[in-house]
Amino acid sequence: MNAQVKNAGLSSELLGLRSVLIGSLPATLMTNDAPDRYTVEAVFTRKTDRDEVAAIQGNETRARLSAKGYSTVELHVADRRLEIANTNLEELRDGLGSVIAELLAEISASLQAEREVAADRFQDASDREQARAADVAALAESVTFTRRPAADVVDDESRIEDWVEEGGAVRA
Repeated sequence: MNAQVKNAGLSSELLGLRSVLIGSLPATLMTNDAPDRYTVEAVFTRKTDRDEVAAIQGNETRARLSAKGYSTVELHVADRRLEIANTNLEELRDGLGSVIAELLAEISASLQAEREVAADRFQDASDREQARAADVAALAESVTFTRRPAADVVDDESRIEDWVEEGGAVRA
């Protein structure tokens, strides 16, 4: 048995954000008609996996944003973009961007650690199974199906007869 854990497509690089997607911003920014809050899209440094997406969009992330003072901000993953709703560029520049970057790095590191523990456990189980299978095979190979020589059988009977003749047993 040669078992390996494959993390196909999973990067060891911590997840981060590269830049704001300018084309996604409201056209009215820096005018009198500009909204106070809007959705800002940022480009991830790499493709996210489903566990990362679940964590980013999960309740724990929402609670951590609230604890940092960003209770109205919502995060949503759309392909290789992070949609940051109910915010603005100034808020992102003044601290929210750093909070999000830290959250993403922590999520990535935590998931990588969990995967490494799972891979180690799987490898240990695989090694134990290989050792067990080898032990079973060795035990099975030690079994022989050969007849004892006829002389051994006769020899046993003569020893029993000698023992009986010497008074080792009472015959009826």
